[in-house]
Formats: sequence, C-alpha cells, structure tokens
Amino acid sequence: GTVLANDEVEGGLSVRGGYRVEQKKMSQWSLRITAYADRLLAGLAGLDWSNALKETQRNWIGKSIGTTLTFQGTDEAFPFQIETFTTRTETLFGVTYLVLAPEHPLVTQMISWSPKIAQLAEQNPSLLAQINELKKHVAKSKNHSERERLQKANEIAGIFTGFCATHPLTGQPIPIWVGDYVLMTYGTGAVMGVPAHDERDYAFAKHFSLPIIPVISGGNVTEAAHVAKKGKLINSGFVNGLDIPTAQKTLVEHLEKEGKARATTHYRLRDAVFSRQRYWGEPFPIYYKNGTPHPISTEDLPLKLPAIQVYKPSPTGRPPLSRANDWTYKGHPIAEDTMPAWAGSSWYFLRYIDPKNNQAFVGKEAVTYWGAVDFYLGGKEHATGHLIYARFWTKFLHDLDFVPFSEPFKKLVNQGMIQSPSQFVYRIKGTNQFVSAGLKDHHETTPLRVSINLVQNGILNQAQFKKWRPDFTNATFILEDGHYHCGQAIEKMSKSKHNTIDPLPIIDRYGADALRLYLLFLGPIEQSKPWMLEGIEGVVRFTKKVWRLFHQPDGHFSPTDTPPSKPALQALHRAIKVVHTGIERFAFNTCVSGLMICVNKLLALQCTSKAILKDFIAILAPFAPHMAEHLWQLAHEKGSVTQAPFPTYNPIYLEEDQIAYPIAINGKVRAKLTSPSNATQATLQEQAPKAPGIPKWLQGKKIKKIIVVPKRMINIVV
Repeated sequence: GTVLANDEVEGGLSVRGGYRVEQKKMSQWSLRITAYADRLLAGLAGLDWSNALKETQRNWIGKSIGTTLTFQGTDEAFPFQIETFTTRTETLFGVTYLVLAPEHPLVTQMISWSPKIAQLAEQNPSLLAQINELKKHVAKSKNHSERERLQKANEIAGIFTGFCATHPLTGQPIPIWVGDYVLMTYGTGAVMGVPAHDERDYAFAKHFSLPIIPVISGGNVTEAAHVAKKGKLINSGFVNGLDIPTAQKTLVEHLEKEGKARATTHYRLRDAVFSRQRYWGEPFPIYYKNGTPHPISTEDLPLKLPAIQVYKPSPTGRPPLSRANDWTYKGHPIAEDTMPAWAGSSWYFLRYIDPKNNQAFVGKEAVTYWGAVDFYLGGKEHATGHLIYARFWTKFLHDLDFVPFSEPFKKLVNQGMIQSPSQFVYRIKGTNQFVSAGLKDHHETTPLRVSINLVQNGILNQAQFKKWRPDFTNATFILEDGHYHCGQAIEKMSKSKHNTIDPLPIIDRYGADALRLYLLFLGPIEQSKPWMLEGIEGVVRFTKKVWRLFHQPDGHFSPTDTPPSKPALQALHRAIKVVHTGIERFAFNTCVSGLMICVNKLLALQCTSKAILKDFIAILAPFAPHMAEHLWQLAHEKGSVTQAPFPTYNPIYLEEDQIAYPIAINGKVRAKLTSPSNATQATLQEQAPKAPGIPKWLQGKKIKKIIVVPKRMINIVV
C-alpha cells in the first residue's frame, strides 16, 4: 500500500516484503531542473572536480543534438503520429520497424478499445487477437521498473502491435512494435529501428526476424551490426554515394521542407520529482481550491506536520497525511505529499554559515563573507543526486539574487568506499520461503541482503534471522546438508547493504587511534579498499613503538633537554615535510608511512631530545589524536596539542650528508659508490673507476666517457 523507489523493487516484487508491485501514474510536484541543463553543463568547466565525476554529470544531463522525425500511421480509421529523436538521420533509409516503450501513450490508445479501434478490429480479427496479446505484454512490463529493464537489456522482450506507420521517405509501411529496451524517459519513448547500424536494434531484429537493410558502406550485417561513423551511403535513394555529414544535412533539409522533421536538442535529464508519499519531510505549503493549487500565505508559515495516529499510507494508497483529522487551510485541503530529503541537503551548507537568522535562510553579509564551499569531500555515488541537485539549487538562488555565486562546491574529492562482504538469502517469489544458495537455481527467487551479524562462515543463523525482522517471523527454509548457506558479494560498506562493521569492539581491543591510523593507512583516499582487519596489527606495532620512543623500559617518561643530533633533526624534518605534503594532497597513507619511518629512525638513534619529540607529537596529532594529546600532557606542554603551532620543516635538514651512487657499466649496475652529497662531478668521475668492485669490469677496456646524473647514478661507457 505504499510508494517505492526503483531500488526497492526487484523482479516486480517489493524487496522488503515480497509483495507485488504495480507502476501507476501519480500527480507529483517536480522541480524544473531541465531549464538549467545547459548551465549545469557549462558550469562544470570551472570546477576543480575529477574528470570522471564531471563526465558522469555530463552523461546524466545527456545533451544530444539531432532531429525529431514524424511517422504517420497507415490506418485512416485510427490516425496517429509517432515522433522519434535521432542523432543518426543518415540511416533513415535503413529503418525497418519502429519500437515504442510499453508506457508510450499511443500503446495505451492501441489497447483502450475506442470505437474506432473496435470497428477496425472487427474488420480484422487477427488484429483483435494481436491487441489482446499486446495488452498482456504491457501489463507484464509494468511490473518491471526502468532500472530492471536496463539491467536486463540483453534479454530481448517485445511484441508487434498490429499497426504500421508510413516511412517518411519511401512511403512504405513499417511495423510498430513494443520493446522493453525502449524507455519513455529517454527521447520521445519511440525509437526508429535501424538494425544494420545499431547493436540493440540488430539483436531485436534478429530475434524477431525483421528485415536488416545496410545503408552505410563497409561491414557485414549478416554477422553483426555495422556501427559506422564514417563511410558512403548505400541503398539510400537520392543520398546514395554521399558521406555521412553531407547525407545528414541533405536529408534534414529535405524532411524539414516537407514538415516531417525538425532540428532538436535533446537532454537525457528529466525534471526532478519532488514529492514523497511519506509522513516525514517538509509538507508542501499548498492548498487546493476547487482542485487548483494555491500557496499558503507567508504570514501563516511555517506549515508544520500534524499529529496522526498511524504513519502508514491509507488503504487506497494515499499518503499518511490523508489520515490527519484536519489537514486543511481556511477550509480547503492541503497537499498530502511531503518533500524529499534533498529539499534540505541541496542548500544546508548555506544555513551552516548563518544558523540563527530568523529573517532569512542566510543573510547577505554572511553569505558574502563566506562564499561558496572551498572544499567538499564526498562519495562519487552522489554525482547524479545530491551534487547535481545542489548545483541546480544554487543557480536558482543566484538567479533570485539570494547568493553571490552560482556554483556551490569549488573543489571536490571523492573518497573511495570501504568494501565488505555482503551476505544474501534467496526468497522464493511470492512466498516467505528461503532456499539455500546452492539450490536457488531450481527456483524463481529474489535475492535479499541479510545482516552479516546473522551469518557465521557463510551459514545463516535461522533463529536470529526470524527475530531480525517481523516479516520474517514465519519464514521457512530449504536447506543444504542441514544448513542454510548464504550467497556473498563484495560491495561498499553501507547500512542499506547490512554489511557494516561495528567499530566499538575494534576500539575496545586495539584503541581508537589504531583504528583511525589503519583506515588512513589503507591506501590513497580516492581508491576503494577492502576491509581486512588482519592489517591492523602492523599499525598497532607502530603505536607501541611510539610509546617506547617516549618511555624507558621501566615505564618512566623519558624526553630530556639533550640537544638534538643532526641525524635526529634530519629524520624529524623529513617526516614534517611528508606530513605537510601528504595533508595538502590528501595522501594520508603516505603521512602515516612517513611517521613510521621517522619513529624507526629515532628509536635506532635512541633519541630522547624533547626538542625533537615535542614536534613529533604535533605532527602525530592529526592521525593519532588521543595518544598525541596524552603525550603532550605528560610533557607538561601548555594547552592542547591541537592548539599548538604546527611544525614546519627546514630544508637544511632535508639534504643527505652522503649519497650512495649506483655505478653502471654500459647501463648495467655493477657496484655502488658512497660519496659526500656535495661532491663535484669531476670528483665523482675520478672516483667511479676506482670504486670497489669496478676495476675488474674495466680490465682491457677503454673508457669512452663517464656520465654523472647528480644525486642519482653514474654510468661508465666503455
């Protein structure tokens, strides 16, 4: 009895309850994001975002410049037109069929049994039978979301409607089909089938034995579609022999003169549905008078959600607010839908900078001072949701002169996902019976993710599973070897996937700093990483080494006023540079690595100099804050380490005293020469032939030249 999102439906059934789902048309509020499509595309150029993220948004907006073509129906008793959008007008002579989305309005008309169609069907009984089959096919397709149909694009599903249209160039009748691979939300919901030059059209035509006419030279359409972007036109009447660009131009001009085509810019982007049939969320400040919506007066805002006894939808599927006793405004009904979560998430960053302003969502002075967000860290999964909505919302606010900028987030970095094994159970469709993974292929099942806490070594705890959710209380199981074996897949760690790891037991065992260091040390921030707790042991050893660096074996705190040695200063300042550079580049894994190298070096030097150790605590603090704060207090330093000046490195201490030069003879390394870092090129050229292990390779040979790459290597050419 409720409305579900696409990702809550699998195989025509609700993921949570296993109930049959049917798609219905509903009145919805939407935001006209399509009016901003070109500006959303243009604005990407000035953003410091990854190219991959920008490309995702470009593809989502999906700007295509092409032609809208009109096909006329062939039956006078049932007149209709079909509009299709194409960027490949040059292939028009290769059209052998048309395909409509199951939701296309014309399909509804074909099965609606108006008097004209009934009369036509009476004259043609085979058409009547075909329409009945069409009706069944469309009803079945409505149980599958567009997302499911896209995922099953390789599964060809379609049916002939019984009607034909006239080819705009040849005048020949073209059969009209319904195909699940055509979506109503893209283009016009109708596709001209050119099987010779499109892979999906080719597969559809082959499956249903439809004609395949090549119209571009090259390729062998008996084996595969010839997806050509270059070539000469063939089998194409008055454009035969023309190249593709010329043929496109000629055909569009010809069809425009006849009123059968027009140049069109199309966007994949659709207006954003803004209604939710839920109780939570902001209610719409809209009331209806004689069925017409009106805004509630500003003086009567804010509109607050009413108290209701039951938060479920009504028995007829109306939103929960329909259950409110008096959800009216001046005697008129108020809108029953609520706004989605992104009604707030699209602009919340603006409220952060002026949270106590009771006159406006953000004041001019505050927004002028703070400006747009300088840096945003977030997941790439928001590319076609929050990130594009926030950009649209900001442009709209800018147009109203509420904010002085038109892009919300200047720089953006996508963090990689922590990955974890998800566990699956398999419910037999239409039942509350679950079949073990090894037997699932013998039944028609829907996979459901189950909490990883209910699974041990791949075996489901059936008793705990029944207690996990009320709808599973009466679940029954088909077992293997007396056990229920779960399926598994590696996915991003997410609450919705029930594969999250509780950090508290890990913190209890290893400490919060060890967990924090481990997560930072897993790898570059942009990369996804698998969760493998075994790796935390190395980080734990590092924290123990840090503790030993500051304490004597008997446990006494050991830093002294001993002046720092040059090797200790070199180790510290190299670490400071690594941390500085790493933080600026968000390469936190290299920061942790630099700290590890520094600790090992200082331990080897038996360093106790407080001047060194104090600065080490400061650079450790961002990565292991609890340990750093504790050591800071033990050192009797003032205030908190988080308030201390962050150390800067001195380039003097970054120089090596000595450099070990690999010595190659004709490009093959034979030995090494350790020399002072300030040694001249002439000195190195003199020392290299005499270095230990080199003379034996030079016996009886004449040295042509000695090449010195400063601070890198030496190559002797003989």
